[in-house]
Amino acid sequence: MAFFSKLKDKLFKSSSRLEQGLDAIVEDGGEETAAPDPVLPEPEPAPQPVPEIPTTEPALEPPEQPAPAPADPKPIAPPPEIPESKGILNRLFSRGSAATEMRRTLDDDMLEQLEELLIASDMGVDTALRVTSNMAEGRFGRKLSTREIKQLLAQEVARVMEPVARPLPIYPKRPQVVLVVGVNGSGKTTTIGKLASQFKQAGKKVVIAAGDTFRAAAVEQLQVWGDRAGVPVLTAPEGSDPASLAFDALTRAQAEGADLLMIDTAGRLQNRTDLMEELAKIVRVIRKVDDTAPHNTLLVLDATTGQNALSQVETFRKLADVSGLIMTKLDGTAKGGVLVALADKFGLPIHAIGVGEQIDDLAPFDPDEFAAALTGLDKG
Repeated sequence: MAFFSKLKDKLFKSSSRLEQGLDAIVEDGGEETAAPDPVLPEPEPAPQPVPEIPTTEPALEPPEQPAPAPADPKPIAPPPEIPESKGILNRLFSRGSAATEMRRTLDDDMLEQLEELLIASDMGVDTALRVTSNMAEGRFGRKLSTREIKQLLAQEVARVMEPVARPLPIYPKRPQVVLVVGVNGSGKTTTIGKLASQFKQAGKKVVIAAGDTFRAAAVEQLQVWGDRAGVPVLTAPEGSDPASLAFDALTRAQAEGADLLMIDTAGRLQNRTDLMEELAKIVRVIRKVDDTAPHNTLLVLDATTGQNALSQVETFRKLADVSGLIMTKLDGTAKGGVLVALADKFGLPIHAIGVGEQIDDLAPFDPDEFAAALTGLDKG
């Protein structure tokens, strides 16, 4: 839960935009109504004394003695009546006790504004239409508050995300080969480092192969993350054949009894033909060692790219057999709704999301927590 408390804070850009937009929609044509009065618990009755039950026969009572005459009691004055205040403070606090909230009738105009707000949050046209349609089902013509709309929206977002929220599967096959793909700058390197750290802490033996041999900076960055995670990083000279490195890495991982081999890859989309051939060669070569590899092909996406993330999924599904997604940099965008669009359109498993540069800023995807963070529910 600590991670998603952080997520709610870091998704402030997305949630605040949605929250402000929902407030504006409700205020546009809405009216203030009294909020339901809180139900106060009934006061418990005062306990009645329990009469004592004698366990033996009662003793004979002594004869009554005449009681002494009481002294003249002083008259007790009745408590003064507290007059009801009619001052301005009394009226002010009386008004504050009857809380009001803005409500607006859910009609076609309001639905259209909701659709536009969700599209502006990069949820996509089709997904936005589907979500608002489900929100309106059985509620058309009712007056709703911003709080109720946020709850409905979070409910529908969670419904879309629920089928794709799956952790990265771990197979008994050793080593399990995880091929990591994505465009340059998407966060592949940091994601590999974070995953390697988590698997190492879970008792797994992990090996990393720095397969983006054309970018020296990528190799150096991966070595830094490998040091942080305490995981060995296998490298090759700049410009070397990535497939050859992948072959050597898998051979070594097998010899050392590693549980996982994570292979970084290049992310150049300027020339898709070269990249396709490179990825195909990596797969072809490692299958000479293990004909079932790779066991996972993870696509790392940068949330700040918005709708471009959808085109990246389409491209990499053609270049490689993508088995799951990891979304990074959700803390740097006001358009976190793109993750909902990805889930709705492709149905690929979302294994994890990242909201920062720290080694623990990556966690399994939880649809309910994400929906609450995105819509600003319980944000304090």
